[in-house]
Amino acid sequence: MKLKRRSFLNLTALLPSLALPHWLAAPAESKNDDLPAPIRALKPMTADVVPISSQERLWRIAKAQQLMQQHKIDAVFLEPGTSMRYFLDFDFFLSERMVAAVIPATGEPIYICPKFEEDKVGELIKFGKEIRTWQEHESPYKVAVGIFRDKKAKTIGIEERTRFFLFEGMRKEAPRLKWVLADPVTAGCRMFKSPAELALMQKANDITLTAFKAVFECLYEGMTQAEFTRLATAAHKALGVNGSIGANFGVWSAFPHGSAQPQRLREGDIILADGGCTVEGYKSDISRTIVFGKPSARQIEIWNIEKQAQQAAFEAAKIGAPCEAIDAAARAVITKAGLGPEYKYFTHRVGHGIGMDGHEWTYLVRGNTTPLQQGMCFSNEPGIYIPGEFGVRLEDCFYITPEGPKYFSQPSPSIEKPFAT
Repeated sequence: MKLKRRSFLNLTALLPSLALPHWLAAPAESKNDDLPAPIRALKPMTADVVPISSQERLWRIAKAQQLMQQHKIDAVFLEPGTSMRYFLDFDFFLSERMVAAVIPATGEPIYICPKFEEDKVGELIKFGKEIRTWQEHESPYKVAVGIFRDKKAKTIGIEERTRFFLFEGMRKEAPRLKWVLADPVTAGCRMFKSPAELALMQKANDITLTAFKAVFECLYEGMTQAEFTRLATAAHKALGVNGSIGANFGVWSAFPHGSAQPQRLREGDIILADGGCTVEGYKSDISRTIVFGKPSARQIEIWNIEKQAQQAAFEAAKIGAPCEAIDAAARAVITKAGLGPEYKYFTHRVGHGIGMDGHEWTYLVRGNTTPLQQGMCFSNEPGIYIPGEFGVRLEDCFYITPEGPKYFSQPSPSIEKPFAT
């Protein structure tokens, strides 16, 4: 039987029980006509974004050099990656050819690249001006060591993500130099966020939270993980950034980072969703756990324990407190509720540092006695994962102020109310 258009639209009031996507009721209004109305309604949120200034990067270089002198490191070697972007606003693709920068303890940065890339690298340089090159048959390691020699550098800091073959090539060229990790310098700067960085992270969290809300309006019986992620990616794009959210349903939510098994959403399933985006290089990271339909008593019980653990971690995050104390506070709640001991159901640390990388120094984990200080940023994400049943994780990131911790995203009030506003 053919249905008139009006009859079809009237039937959409029954869509939840018919297990069809509720946006089928909405006519196409844009070129993204395969997207649901809540996603199509999103608008860019980036008009007021302020990038990191050149002056701030100069301050970062100066702080790095101060830390180098303090830790008796004469030069730091960087290849393209987060730290190079952080200090020098310089980005380049990685290949077998060395493209790098050396920040000496005094003076301007010096760059290294193949001779045929000199003009391109020159266009990208914003801080310093000297480039030292090597021809295809020559050794880039000799070029790097030549910089160390000219700067009278005897102790060289290697950024932690530098590829081993580059380090090994330089070490063989100059075995008498002392080689150390540059973490006291790189992490020593990057762990502490400035007001400008915090503003970018706040914007990233605001955007991801908005994307979460839109995607949660689009849930339907039979939805796949792939469709959930497709909508989340489209939502972030509509909001003006690159980002996404992944989800696991039902028993697969007991896998902290998800399962490769294909999943379809069913009535009564837990949905554990985790995602983020990037704004001018800075990340967000948010998790929400809800139930598709009416939650069971068991789901409410475990969700509430998780909520209490997240709150306990937040309350423990005082200036001067060791990082491990925040993990211990959350773990104590979960253990007291009968879901311990140790890592039985709470299988990972309570949080990680966050900034330009989704996970970066330092970490809220047992054994880390680093004291919390102003400007540090962390995720707060205890988790309870019960194999064969479901998992619950609530994740919101916070930063340390003189008055204590402050959230970028407000935690979920309840299992049936995932958003504070």
